[in-house]
Amino acid sequence: MTRTRLDRVRASAGIAQLALQQIEDDLKADDVDARELAAILRELQEDTDVPGGLFPALAQLVSAAARRAEQLEPDRDGDASGYLHEAAALITDHAGQRLTWAARSLHPQGDDT
Repeated sequence: MTRTRLDRVRASAGIAQLALQQIEDDLKADDVDARELAAILRELQEDTDVPGGLFPALAQLVSAAARRAEQLEPDRDGDASGYLHEAAALITDHAGQRLTWAARSLHPQGDDT
């Protein structure tokens, strides 16, 4: 049976959800200290290289959807793509930056784990 694109996306999203659940379980561990929590937050938001962090990769995915939406919008009004571009910016500029600030607050010396 041939899997459709949507089937592959569903399967991939399911795998991502399982991975995120594992990270959440690790965050809930009683022995996580401030230094380790800061290192985990930095790992989620490594803004120097997209493969280096979850938030930059998610923003890249949303940006790819935005670029495709630009091509598909019949009147090129930017309704769909504009929202997607804004969402990508919010992921990196707001969520990602706040993770960085939280990590610095928890362990200001940096990621030297």
